[in-house]
Amino acid sequence: MKLSVLDQSVIPKGGQASRTLHETVQLAQITEELGFTRFWVAEHHNTNGLAGISPEVLIAHIASNTKRIRVGSGGILLPQYSPYKVSENFKVLEALFPNRIDLGVGRSPGGSLPTRLALTDGIKKSLNEFPRQIKDLQGFLYNDLPKEHSYYDVMTSPFTDSVPQMWILGVTQRGGRIAAENGTAFTYGHFITPVEGQETIEYYFTNFQPSRFLSKPKVNVCIFVVCASSQEKAEELALSQDLWLLAVENKVREDTRIPSVAEAKSRLLTAEERVRVQENRKRMIIGTPKKVRDEILRVSELYRTEEFMIITNIYDFQEKIQSYTLLAEAFQLA
Repeated sequence: MKLSVLDQSVIPKGGQASRTLHETVQLAQITEELGFTRFWVAEHHNTNGLAGISPEVLIAHIASNTKRIRVGSGGILLPQYSPYKVSENFKVLEALFPNRIDLGVGRSPGGSLPTRLALTDGIKKSLNEFPRQIKDLQGFLYNDLPKEHSYYDVMTSPFTDSVPQMWILGVTQRGGRIAAENGTAFTYGHFITPVEGQETIEYYFTNFQPSRFLSKPKVNVCIFVVCASSQEKAEELALSQDLWLLAVENKVREDTRIPSVAEAKSRLLTAEERVRVQENRKRMIIGTPKKVRDEILRVSELYRTEEFMIITNIYDFQEKIQSYTLLAEAFQLA
């Protein structure tokens, strides 16, 4: 089993964005030594609680401060951008850090309509263009767009001996289909929705078309995990993640910083919020190293994957490090 990391650089209440970003780099260094396979950073906009705004900038800094671990995006909001510019950014990263860069892209709109328009400088872009953008992105990465393409004469530099490993992120069968048709690796976001995972991944495996990117299917699954020395401790740490998810899902509330365990304990949840917390727990694995290991192995059989991206959004950074450390020990990664 391979384990990897997705870090959203969530700012704790009372903390600062600068420190959170430095902790993201520190986490990458620690998980590299622990034996994790890759370290991805996310992209979010118009929020006060998530410091990971620019994956390309953060990837460069993390890769500069690590030695072996693959570093990438989970993922670039391709519908809001030019495939050409995305290919340029990641070919620069590939030139700087050969065979260490993952280019993960998703169809997510990136936020509210005003946020999306701010990203595109007022140009209304359709999410339905995503499949076409994927093909263009692949063509730019390899500089082999078809002759009839409008941008056939546009070359992407720098010219490199390798290209970033390309991943498509998805939570529905549509994402699995696009990844299969284009011969890319596929990440399923169990941490977003666990509902369609088996069917989506099965479709991807069944319909995968080999490509210059990938000769056979490649899947990983991203899931929330909180691991601690005891079940009681893990459950306690997860309370801040529970409350944070409620805030993220509440379109009215603006504060998406992660609360402390003390605040989470003192918060009286409504009946509706309690139901929501229980539903959200289906997106997580919480417990001792043995329990987490057993559950990951069980889910790996359902999803037919040998790699999980672990996302741990809890308040205390040292407890976060401990969670990843216990996981590494449970799976004997190092």
